[in-house]
Amino acid sequence: MTVAAKDRPLDAVREEVIDQLIMNYSHGELSLEAFESRLDIAMESNDQEIISELARDLPLSIDESYQQKKNNALGTHQHHGDAKELDKLINVLSSSKRDGQWNVPQHIVLTNVLGSDVLDFTQARFTSSHVKITILSVLGSVNINVPEDVNIHTNVNCIASSIAKNTHVEFDASAPTISIEGKFILSSLNIKVKRTVRDRLLRFADSMKAFFN
Repeated sequence: MTVAAKDRPLDAVREEVIDQLIMNYSHGELSLEAFESRLDIAMESNDQEIISELARDLPLSIDESYQQKKNNALGTHQHHGDAKELDKLINVLSSSKRDGQWNVPQHIVLTNVLGSDVLDFTQARFTSSHVKITILSVLGSVNINVPEDVNIHTNVNCIASSIAKNTHVEFDASAPTISIEGKFILSSLNIKVKRTVRDRLLRFADSMKAFFN
């Protein structure tokens, strides 16, 4: 096992230790209770020595197979490939939902009149580092779900409307950015992270454990 050096960046040490915790939990070297306890400490602590100590007694190190599975499950949402430059969505007196795995265009223009729209980017593929969403909503509701590793920027005008943004995500220059602008009249906009980092790590760890058992 690689012992984290004190001069390494804290985030790199944290990521390596969390990977080792998942690896050893998935192979039965850690109980679920011990894994969750150590994972919480690794995510919350800013002390490099405390974080490193969490993995010093673990026998298994990460390998190429683990890295590949991690990249497939938790890798960046940004992909190379073709996508529409512009996608226009019109919803009048109806509801629509876009979710699952879909290629995100560079610009989405959404018109919502007395309707309900859901844009779920949790499993979406970003072919551009910057996505613009322009919304006109009249007496409607728009719900936008994002993964925790995508940046969100909003600049909207509201008339007797409500905006709820529950993301609490630090800006990451290497991650895709969604910019939301437009006008809301007697409408609502709700933006939220669908899964937290901890939830995604636990889900990935459980999938790894199921794979090896």
